Amino acid sequence: MSYSGLLTTGCIADIMRGSELEKPVVQILGSKRIAGGGDQSERYRLLISDEQYLYSFAMLATQLNGLHQNGQLAEFTVIRIDRYITSMVNRNEKSEKRVLIILDLTVVKPGATVGEKIGNPQPLTDLGAVGTNSGGAGSAVPARTESAGSISNGSAYQNRSVANTSHTSTGGATPSLQDTLTHPINSLSPYQNKWVIRARVMTKSGIRTWSNAKGEGKLFSMDIMDESGEIRVTAFKEQCDKFFDMIEVDKVYYITKCQLKPANKQYSALKNDYEMTMTNETLIQECNDAEIAMPTIQYNFVPISQIANMEANALIDVIGICKEAGEVVQFTAKTSGRELKKRDITLVDMSNAAVSLTLWGEEAQGFSATNNPVLMIKGARVNEFGGGKSIGLVSSSVMKTNPNSEEAFKITGWYRNGGCNNVINSVSTRTGTGSGFSTEWMTFHEAKEKNLGNGDKPDYFQVKALIHNIKSGNAIYKACPQADCNKKVVDQDNGQFRCEKCNSDFPNFKYRLLVNMLIGDWTSNRWVTIFTELAEQMLGKTSQEIGEALDSHTEDAEQIFSSISFQSFMFKLRTKVEFYGDSARNKTTAVAATPINHKEYNAYLIKNIQEMTGISKH
Repeated sequence: MSYSGLLTTGCIADIMRGSELEKPVVQILGSKRIAGGGDQSERYRLLISDEQYLYSFAMLATQLNGLHQNGQLAEFTVIRIDRYITSMVNRNEKSEKRVLIILDLTVVKPGATVGEKIGNPQPLTDLGAVGTNSGGAGSAVPARTESAGSISNGSAYQNRSVANTSHTSTGGATPSLQDTLTHPINSLSPYQNKWVIRARVMTKSGIRTWSNAKGEGKLFSMDIMDESGEIRVTAFKEQCDKFFDMIEVDKVYYITKCQLKPANKQYSALKNDYEMTMTNETLIQECNDAEIAMPTIQYNFVPISQIANMEANALIDVIGICKEAGEVVQFTAKTSGRELKKRDITLVDMSNAAVSLTLWGEEAQGFSATNNPVLMIKGARVNEFGGGKSIGLVSSSVMKTNPNSEEAFKITGWYRNGGCNNVINSVSTRTGTGSGFSTEWMTFHEAKEKNLGNGDKPDYFQVKALIHNIKSGNAIYKACPQADCNKKVVDQDNGQFRCEKCNSDFPNFKYRLLVNMLIGDWTSNRWVTIFTELAEQMLGKTSQEIGEALDSHTEDAEQIFSSISFQSFMFKLRTKVEFYGDSARNKTTAVAATPINHKEYNAYLIKNIQEMTGISKH
């Protein structure tokens, strides 16, 4: 079968002239993998043909790497180039080469179906570009060309040579980028050096400084976005001084002449294989055209009630209303000796939960809780201490007060209509302290139905339960006397006790509690384990007192344990399936047990009744 006429004959020469072609069709005759500093930076170079010319300087955009790796771009494959750009790259000190970068494509005919080279294409003259002022496709032009390239009609974006101008120190006027047609962020690569982007600043860090053997320095970074994607931009030293005060979060800027390099995913979670670094030639100008539609910062709000289940150090978006704010506290940091200031704020939302937000320094001093402001935070960090979760701001976090948004209006209306009175959960409640709640209410039957504990991470829930039985016989053990070691010791029957962990013998030991008790609610019961600190709190005795009683006055010890039998507590439980040999067992540990706060418990019951009543009405 003949495939002559299937390709867009002569299109490669037209593209090298700078012409804009709509979806040209070419054939792939070979490919070569160009390894980089990791999978994220590897590229594929293609040898393409348009039946008249061969061209080996075609690059596949990284987002299309999967097509090559899956074998869809094998030899003889015919493709339609749906979107492309051209860019000049340095070949040596005296010449440049025009590279065709394919941004999007469609496979027209698989290589296995075609099975041969179409036509008899000849190599395009190695000229960097075909002359724009000559009549022939193969005519020579100077190696350096001022054209910055173009994007096909399949894209709404183009690049102009105005992006190639730069501010000089000789007093020349800085060129305006306002009328420049722009590139989309997701089309940028290190193979381009002439582009302008228009993007909104999502986040901006503070200035960070460093000092080492190589010298001192400073930097700041910002995350920017447009309709196509997002990317991180970092400024060092002189650029840090030049642009830091100029850049404001949520504003739109034109940016050009930054250096692109593979992104360090250790420090950035943005969905881009590259990141930018400002140079001495970098230009940034604010976009003042109100008619230009730009995407706004996107938030993925996490309900406060779900923060209890988030991993520590996770970055989340939160919106809440300030219920109360503590005073500014000033203290000296133990590690650095610096004077620090902080303020804790309680945020609540429509999930009927509360969380503590910690502000530091100037933000702590300048915050006003008057009229219960709404706070909208992008990139808050989850902190964990004492079993409770709180949130704080990091350098890249953005906090807005009383934002003009639909979410802010909703939460304000909820709060003003008495919603704050339904807040009974605080995810910041620490283990074993206070009467607040830090996890979801649940019965033992519901916990079983939801298969809690069967995931990769432990699950937490709270239940009002009665103590049925306590195994007092093995509730205490002799542990290493070292303050930071609780390992069980071995009695050597010579007045010495050996700790294998510390690899030492001691003439003494300390008692530690490890209590197993059966607790139950109206649906079921479960054996739970309680460790020393919580057990001492519940029993009202120290481990030493209970250990001595078990050793010499068994009846007194039994009385200590029986004193809490058949009492009800609010238990916060941690559950996780653990394997012992080939058998799996759901191990449940109590991390908090507090007396019942009947006001809060009644509020929980009333809420449940209202929800059931509302469901029955529908």
